[in-house]
Amino acid sequence: MPGDETELAEVHVVSWQGAYRGQVPAAHLEALSILEHKERWAAILAGAGPSEAAFVAELEGRIVGFAHCGPARDDDAGTDVGELYSIYLLPGHIGSGLGRALLERATGALRAAGFLGATLWVFEANARARRFYEAAGWSFDGRQAAFALGGATLSELRSRRTL
Repeated sequence: MPGDETELAEVHVVSWQGAYRGQVPAAHLEALSILEHKERWAAILAGAGPSEAAFVAELEGRIVGFAHCGPARDDDAGTDVGELYSIYLLPGHIGSGLGRALLERATGALRAAGFLGATLWVFEANARARRFYEAAGWSFDGRQAAFALGGATLSELRSRRTL
C-alpha cells in the first residue's frame, strides 16, 4: 500500500467534503488539503504497528474507498479492544456494498489481531453512518465527546461491538 498515499488522500478529502456537508462548517471542508492528507497517510503507512491495518476498495485500478483500524485509542478501552479509525468511500460509491465489505475486512483484521471487541466514533449528526454501523451490529455505548472544528462545536458518539 505504500505509494497509494495520494489516492488515499484524495478519497479522504472528497469523501469528507461529500459526507459532512451541512454537518461540518463549509469553510473547513473547502480548506481540506490533499497534500496534508497525503503526508498523514504516508506517516500512517510508514508507522503502522503490528495490530494496525488499512484496506482499500478499488474499481478499475483506482482507489474509491478505504478503512483503517488498530488498537483502541480511548483510555477506557482496555488492551483487548480494537478501533475502526476511519472508513470512507467516494460519494458515488456509497450504497454499492463496498463500505460493508471494507467494514467486514477491518473487523476481521481486528478479530485476527486478537481483539475481542471494537469501538468507533461517528458524528452524532451523521444519521446515515449511524444507521450503517447499527445495521452491522454496532451500538452506542453511552460515551460522547465534543470538540471544536472550523469554529463549530461538533459531537461524536462512540459505538461498540463484540468481535
